[in-house]
Amino acid sequence: MTTHPGADTLIADALADMEVDHAHRGEGQFIVTLPGTSRLQTHCWLLVRDQTMAVQAFVCRQPDENHVGVYKFMLMRNARLYGVHYSLDRVGDIHLVGRIPRHAITADEIDRVLGSVLEAADGDFNTFLELGFASSIRREYAWRSQNGESTANLKAFEHLFA
Repeated sequence: MTTHPGADTLIADALADMEVDHAHRGEGQFIVTLPGTSRLQTHCWLLVRDQTMAVQAFVCRQPDENHVGVYKFMLMRNARLYGVHYSLDRVGDIHLVGRIPRHAITADEIDRVLGSVLEAADGDFNTFLELGFASSIRREYAWRSQNGESTANLKAFEHLFA
């Protein structure tokens, strides 16, 4: 992989200007931590290659159930995403991935793509949990209720407990 120091500087400066938590992990490699609400944080890799900058963020592990519903949601959601799309890795975990041509890497474009990653990963997280892990969520709620444990962080799913 051949990178240009100019790309690293541009990306580092853009991330600093955005005041987003990040680390430079070597030539052409950045890990960015995006804060969220449904998903407390999303780690996103920016990897500069010869012709592109790859963007990759883990969103959710492989669903336990309702695979068709989860994958249908992903495909429909892909039509509305900017710069990234949902994808599966070899074990079935869900990621957001994208590529930006090297000549199109600007501070504004990095901001747009990271905004898209954050909006999707954080905004869709509870939907992925509800579609792919409803039985586990119900079991967890029942166990916590029976044992006097807090169910506060399951509030977003209370419609599943009726």
